[in-house]
Amino acid sequence: VQLQASGGGLVQTGGSLTLSCAASGRTLSRDTVAWFRQAPGQEREFVSAIFRSGGTTYYADSVKGRFTITRDSAKNEVYLQMNSLKPEDTAVYYCAIGSRLILSSIRTPGQYDYWGQGTLVTVSS
Repeated sequence: VQLQASGGGLVQTGGSLTLSCAASGRTLSRDTVAWFRQAPGQEREFVSAIFRSGGTTYYADSVKGRFTITRDSAKNEVYLQMNSLKPEDTAVYYCAIGSRLILSSIRTPGQYDYWGQGTLVTVSS
């Protein structure tokens, strides 16, 4: 299983970016797919997830209303649309998949089975 995260870059405050997570060797619609991020010197934190059953979405409070996670089953990709970006959104963003997650554990990095390599998002002030 390989996950490829892409779409990061440098953007000004208030700008937008769309991250993509592409999978090979795995059907993403059968898994819970999440985005986490890690800023320098900080722990990896949950950003958003789309649950395997029914596609219910979840967001960290810090991004709710600004970020949207979607899944394209035909392309086997998951996206994170990020709007109204702030400097505090600067981090390496990782996508991850988990096959046996329960709802209460979707925010826990250790519960995910596979991780992408990360893509850097830098928001300038």
